Amino acid sequence: MISKIRIAGLAILTLTGLYVGGWATFAPRSFYDAFPGFHRIWVGVDGPFNEHLVRDVGGLYLALGVAGVLVLVWRTYPVSAVVAAAWATFSIPHFWYHVNHLHVYGTFDKVANVVALGGTLLIALALLIPPRHHRDTAAR
Repeated sequence: MISKIRIAGLAILTLTGLYVGGWATFAPRSFYDAFPGFHRIWVGVDGPFNEHLVRDVGGLYLALGVAGVLVLVWRTYPVSAVVAAAWATFSIPHFWYHVNHLHVYGTFDKVANVVALGGTLLIALALLIPPRHHRDTAAR
C-alpha cells in the first residue's frame, strides 16, 4: 500500500495527464488556441499550429494519465515509482524548454508556467523517494 500523501501526488499527476491529454488528443485545435483555459493561451503563442504534434503530445499525456489511474487502483510503491520515473523523464526537458522560452508570455503566465511545470516535476521526483518501510526492507 502507498500513503495518502503519495496517493494525492499521483492523483494530481493523473488528473493533469487526463486533462491535458484528453483535450490535446480529442480537440487539438481548441487545445492550441485556448490551453490551459481560463482565458489564457500557452500553446498558440509558441509557434504555428501542428495537429500531428498536438495530438502526439496529447497521447503522451493520456498515457501518463492512464498509467496514473492504474497506480491509483493497484497502490503499490514499485508501480508508482515507474509512473513517477516516466513523469520525471518527460517533465525535465518539458520544464527546461518552457523556462528557456518564457519571453512569449506576460508576467502572470510566466509564473504560472514555472509553477505548473515545475510542480509536476517536483511531485514526480518526490514520488521516486521510496517510502520508509520500503527502504528498510530493501536494506536487509
